[in-house]
Formats: sequence, structure tokens, C-alpha cells
Amino acid sequence: MERAERIWSEALERSRGALEGGSLVPLETEWIPPQGWEPFHLRRLLSATPKHLRASGPKPNPFHPWDPQLQVRLLGDSHLLLLNKYPVQAGHVLLITQEYAPQSSWLESGDWAAVARVDADTGGLWFFNSCAEAGASQPHRHLQLLPRHGDQIVCPLDGLLRAQSAGDEESWPWAYRLTPRRPGECAEDLASTYQAHALELGLGDPASDVRPLHPYNLIFSDHWFLTVRRQREHVAGFSVNGLGFAGYLLLSERSDLAWLQREGPWSLLQAVAAGTEGLTPHT
Repeated sequence: MERAERIWSEALERSRGALEGGSLVPLETEWIPPQGWEPFHLRRLLSATPKHLRASGPKPNPFHPWDPQLQVRLLGDSHLLLLNKYPVQAGHVLLITQEYAPQSSWLESGDWAAVARVDADTGGLWFFNSCAEAGASQPHRHLQLLPRHGDQIVCPLDGLLRAQSAGDEESWPWAYRLTPRRPGECAEDLASTYQAHALELGLGDPASDVRPLHPYNLIFSDHWFLTVRRQREHVAGFSVNGLGFAGYLLLSERSDLAWLQREGPWSLLQAVAAGTEGLTPHT
């Protein structure tokens, strides 16, 4: 799928100005060579732990109002694209609501319309952390996009996720749903998959329940759409958001590297994901 990638270009251009003005604070990390955790990618955080990763109680809302130096593009009157203030990758953008909407409530049709609008121009790895227990750092609704070119592998687990969505790999032992995406899917298709996964995972019904009944992550690309039900945000000092289920892990000063070396990344994911008790077997 060929895309114009104008939004990605705008994000990189805005990043240069925001960096010079001090509004953008990229995190310095280093890649740690695999020590038995392939195909996961583990990076060590070298910068001071950013505020959104600290256990310091309620967070203020940095998106209301948002920093104009971080604004990439307005999307009509309801949403906008904003640079992630603390990126590891250049061009990391947040899709936020212009007016406050809670991160812990259901995603709505307008959110999916905004996703589809961005996705038509710039693709990549999308993820959403439904609340603090799922790795969300802010209470204001935001989806996140790590841009990728069409021929790039979007994440370390992309191959496994493609194979599993095609039925060529065994299922994982935690509560999740994985659906292959079809070319040309629209906002309504994304919303339909979201609702189906929510119902199958016991998260509730976006059409009738006031809010989700459990924490969850969404991770999706051009080829697959993954929803994971969560039970906790961290284990062994590792803070895990949706990117963990894409194969990206971050080692901070609180993380127990010896635990990861001993137990492995799959045990880490199983420890933070909900179990499958009471769910219809995944086929």
C-alpha cells in the first residue's frame, strides 16, 4: 500500500523545531544484545526516568491545553496529532481528542474515523493503553502511532502475529484476540473488530456498557489487529504497555534484568495479561 506519508514528514519537521525550543525531550536509550529473549527487542533507558513512568500518583493533563510546539496537524474539530514529548523514535505521534475524553472509556466512532484518516496517509504500528493498569500514562484519550514505511517490519513480533492471524502458529496462553486486517478497511471495519474483540474478551459491549470492565491494550498494523486483556501494569520492575505485546521492552532503573534472563519475555507478558478462565477458546 503506497502512502503519501505527509503526516510523517510534518511530524519530523515539527520535531526539529520542538527540539530546538525545548518542548521535545527525546529519551536516550541503548539496545541490549539478546541474551535469550529473541525476537524481543530490549532497550535500556539512559535518560532520567520521565515523569509518566514514575509512580507518583495522579497525573496532570498535559493535553488540555496541549503544547502548540508539539502540534503536528489538526484533524477537523474533534482530534489532532501531537508529538510524543518523550519519544524513543523520531516522529512518534499521539492522536488525541481536542476536548477532554477519558482514556478509560470506550473508543468511539469519531476516534476510529480519525485513525482511518491518518492511516490513509501514514501507516505503522498503532497502540492504545486503556488505563493505568494497561500502561497508560495520561488520563486524556490518546492513541499512539510509530510510523513505518510500507515495506518495513512494523515490530519484533510482526512475523509471529502475521503467522498466527493466518492460523499457522499456536495460540498464546492469555486472554487476547487477533484478527487479520484486509486491504481497504475503513473506520467502520476497525470499530467492528474492536467491538467484537471486546465482547469475546469479556471487556463489555461498547454499544451498551458505560465503560470497559477490564484493562486492555490494542495493537494493530496494516496486517493484523490485536486486543489483549490485562490484569496488571508491571512485574519484576518492568512497566509493560501495548508495545510489550509487539515485542518492545524497556529496561529502567527499577527493572530486574536477572528475572527477565531467568524467566524470559513470554513469562513477563503472561504475568501482566489476564488469564483465559471463563473465555470461549480462541480459534
